[in-house]
Amino acid sequence: MIGQLIVGGLLSALMGGLGYWRQSLTISGVVGAILVGTLIFGLGGWVWGLLLITFFVSSSWLSHYRQADKQAVAEKFAKGSRRDLGQALANGGLGAILAVVYARYPEPLLFAAFVGAMSTVNADTWATEVGVLSRVPPRLITTGRPVPPGTSGGVTRLGMWASVAGALLIGAMATALMQVQSLFSGQGWSSEVISYPFLAIIGGLSGSLLDSLLGATVQGIYFCRQCDKETESPVHRCGQRTQLVRGQRWLNNDLVNFLASLLGALISASVAWVLG
Repeated sequence: MIGQLIVGGLLSALMGGLGYWRQSLTISGVVGAILVGTLIFGLGGWVWGLLLITFFVSSSWLSHYRQADKQAVAEKFAKGSRRDLGQALANGGLGAILAVVYARYPEPLLFAAFVGAMSTVNADTWATEVGVLSRVPPRLITTGRPVPPGTSGGVTRLGMWASVAGALLIGAMATALMQVQSLFSGQGWSSEVISYPFLAIIGGLSGSLLDSLLGATVQGIYFCRQCDKETESPVHRCGQRTQLVRGQRWLNNDLVNFLASLLGALISASVAWVLG
C-alpha cells in the first residue's frame, strides 16, 4: 500500500503541475490536487484514479472553452477558472474519503458511491461551463422566472443536457475501466458493470440539481455596490467588500459542491444496492 501511495503521489504531482502550467490550478489548488489524488490513486486504485483524471481533464478543458464569451458572467462566480485548495477539496474530498474507507473495507457499493460523487462534480461543472453559453436566458430552479446568466440557481436546457453528458462520461469511463480490470484479472467479460452509466446519470443529475437548488435558496449571495453586480463572494473581484442579499454566509460555493457530491454518492450507492 505504501508503494501505491508513492505512485499516487507522483502521478498527482504530475497532474497538479500540468494543471498549474495550463492555468487550471492555483498553487493551493496544486496542493489540494496532490492530497486528493494521492489518496484516491493510492488507496482506491488505478480505476478510481483514472476517473478522477477524467473529471479533471474534461472540466479543465471546458473551463477554458470560449473563455472570452464567459467573461461577463464570470464575475458573478465566487472564483475564477483556476481551482484553489477549497475547490479541489470540494470536488474531490468526498472521493478521497471514500477511497480511505475502501482501502479498509473493499465494498463495491463504495465504488458506486465514488462514481456518483465524480458524476455529480463533473455534471455540475459541465452544466455551468456550457450552460452560461446558452442563448436562452436561464430560469430559477425554484420559481421558473427568467434570471440573468450566471445567477446561482439558474438553469437552462443546454446546461441540463450538458449535465447529463458530464455524468454519462464518468459512467461510461467507469464501465470501460472496470471491464479492462476484469479482463486483465482473468475474470473475463463482466455483465455487472453495465449499470454504471445509469448510476452516474441518476446520481450525477440529482447532485447537480441539488447544487442549483441550494444556490437558489440558502447559499450566500452578495452584491457589489461599486460594480452594481451580484456575486457569490463576500469580496468582489474588484476588491470591494460586498453586501449579503440572500442566503447564509457560512454556506459558500465550495460547501454547496461538497454537499451536492454527497447526495450524488448516496443516490448512486442506493440505486446500486437496490439493483443488487
